[in-house]
Formats: sequence, C-alpha cells, structure tokens
Amino acid sequence: MTLSLNTEDAFAQGGNRLCFEYPGDPRRCIKVRRPDFTLADLRRKKGFPKSLLPLSHFDDNREEYAVISGLEQRKGEAVFNVIGRCYGFENSNLGPGLVLELVRDADGRISQTLKAQIWFDGYTEDCKAAVGAFCQQWQQLQVPSRDLLLHNLLVQKGADGKIQRLVAIDGLGSPNIIPFHWLPFSLREAKVKRKLANLHQRIDDLLAKKRQGDDPGFHGMATAHRS
Repeated sequence: MTLSLNTEDAFAQGGNRLCFEYPGDPRRCIKVRRPDFTLADLRRKKGFPKSLLPLSHFDDNREEYAVISGLEQRKGEAVFNVIGRCYGFENSNLGPGLVLELVRDADGRISQTLKAQIWFDGYTEDCKAAVGAFCQQWQQLQVPSRDLLLHNLLVQKGADGKIQRLVAIDGLGSPNIIPFHWLPFSLREAKVKRKLANLHQRIDDLLAKKRQGDDPGFHGMATAHRS
C-alpha cells in the first residue's frame, strides 16, 4: 500500500524533511524528504571531500533508522526514554517515509518543543529537572547526535501537567565517516559531553533573548501551546 500525503498537511518541516501525522494512527508520524530538496541538492551543498560520497550517505531517514535500530540493539528499552520509537519504512506518494513515534501529551496534543516550553512558561524547576534527567540518560547511553537543538526536543507531559520526559526527534547520528560506536569510550564520552554543554548554552541564550524582548524565531514555535 502506498500512503497518500499532501505537502500542505505537514505539521512540521525541517531543513531536509517534512513530517506528517500517520494516516489512521495518531500515535505515529511519517517523515519524508522534501520534494523540493533532493539528495543531489544536499550533496552539492557539502564541501570536499563529502561531496564525493554516494547519495545514500546524505539520506537522513536511513541514517536515523540505522542509529535508532543500533541503539535499541546495544542499549535496549532504556534508549526510548530519550528518543522516539521507530517502526521502519513505508512507501508514500512523496517517496519512502520513516515511521516514528508521534510524541503526545496525556491530553492528546502533540508535545511542544523545549524551546516553546521555556519561552512561554519559563525555565521552571520541573523543566530543569527534566533537562537534568535527559542529560544524565543521554550521557549514560552515549547517544550519537549532531547539535541538540531546542526545537528538536519535545516536552511530553502527563495528565497532571508535569513533564514526564524530553524526547529527541531529530539530529541523531554522527557526521563522521567512522561509526560513532566504533570510537574509543573516552572519545565518545567527550563528544556527548560537548553536545550537552552546548544544549545548556542554548537554553541560556534563549533565556537571554526572552529577557531582552527579542524574537525567538519561527523554528519550534509553530505547534506551541500554553499549559
């Protein structure tokens, strides 16, 4: 079966992909490549020597699938405390799509981003504790990632409005040619610590923007809702 998707129905758009609610299942979403930005376009943007790599190297869906599958095999169920579940690929009229968990709050709404949570509700003690728990688990699991951006972290809340977990929904994987899990433990640990330090700096930067009355920007605010 080929899923029918309309680009106008995407509830989120990244640099390379569109994200849709999965038809018939509100607990899942499907990510497909933006039809206006091909793998060839993406490769052309890269500098030498990455521009010589095969197109498959630039496929975010395949990389995300490989990273999540590998983490599940090596780390088990614990990894899904900090990342969404993956259900494999399905065909759509916009090309192959990766089916993933659609993170929702207990009231059924799509969970808002950490960026929107901090901007609208402040960096509360509840939020600080959730960030702390996320960082501790991320470090223990040694999850490979690019920069941990505030609009790529979702804040999932329970029926009482308290934060249950933070979930990374994009940016998984390593830009290096050598697989992350092949690196020595000390190097993996250092890389993860640097990403987490950068996350805390981004939180500080967002709080500074809020104090100064600056615009937070569009990314991560489109599906925001106030608690």
